[in-house]
Amino acid sequence: MASSFLPLSYFVWVNPSSLLTDRVRSTGVRFRSLSTRDGSTKEGRQGGARVPICRAAPVVFQNLEADDFRHPLDKQNTFLLRMIPGLNELGKALLGPVAEQVLFFENIGTSVLVSEKQLSDLYQLLLEAAKVLNIEPPDLYLRQNPVPNAYTLAIGGKKPFIVVHTSLVELLSRKELQAVLAHELGHLKCDHGVWLTFANILTLGAYSVPGFGGIIAQRLEEQLLRWLRAAELTCDRAALLVAQDPKVVISVLMKLAGGSPSLSDQLNVDAFLEQARSYEKASSSPFGWHIRNAQTSQLSHPLPIFRAREIDEWSRSSEYQSLLKRATQYKPPQRV
Repeated sequence: MASSFLPLSYFVWVNPSSLLTDRVRSTGVRFRSLSTRDGSTKEGRQGGARVPICRAAPVVFQNLEADDFRHPLDKQNTFLLRMIPGLNELGKALLGPVAEQVLFFENIGTSVLVSEKQLSDLYQLLLEAAKVLNIEPPDLYLRQNPVPNAYTLAIGGKKPFIVVHTSLVELLSRKELQAVLAHELGHLKCDHGVWLTFANILTLGAYSVPGFGGIIAQRLEEQLLRWLRAAELTCDRAALLVAQDPKVVISVLMKLAGGSPSLSDQLNVDAFLEQARSYEKASSSPFGWHIRNAQTSQLSHPLPIFRAREIDEWSRSSEYQSLLKRATQYKPPQRV
């Protein structure tokens, strides 16, 4: 989404950041948590005062499978990746126990592990989102960092984890934050973590091999980026399944494109969607198509306005409505 990306990146809403190498990372977003001392939530401002919102309990999708919401482009590009001989096996060989231990010490030593006893409101958002998506909740870490980012990673033999930077708190609301967590859970639900970790490590290893390795990596890169952009569209759908309001997900994308804490109350989701439609119209001509292709071909993520339009259209689709019909009301666990 930002103006610069690494050649390969993980599940980032915005800019990838570094861990071991700049490639072993995942998803970037910003959020603002508006919890009061008594545990109630508030969101937005009117006349300088925060306005409480009434938030109905979401629905839960019983027996939800990844393919129930997987984007068609994700399915197509995943199939193409699986056709690459030895990609999965070589990735597993390259990602060994040393990387696992380094990542574990990186998280446990530099972040706060979120739990029932630590940042319990944030922990409940994670549990609720995981319940809706029918997935086991991963570990969640909150890390002090001025670069707005959130990412997830799954490594063989270790429990998956999500890391959220504290700078995200300044921009998104509570519901938007939960949509971000749901987006990350979507990557885990669809096994994106394993695929991208292996693929990125493979590419890094291939680049280190003189001559032959560089050719392999360059051929993989374009296909991996195309797959990653498609995977992001799938996980935006996971965010919608949890938020159950397309404007929440679109608002996240809008704020990532051009939001700030001081201006967030003036942002308009409908105007952003109109902007997305204008871009789509302008890029429909042959010349516009070439400009759009040049603008996006080296990005790890689709443009935020494209993602906004995609999630708006899917929220009105028969596929999404059919999922809602098979859902049941979520009953959060009683706190003791």
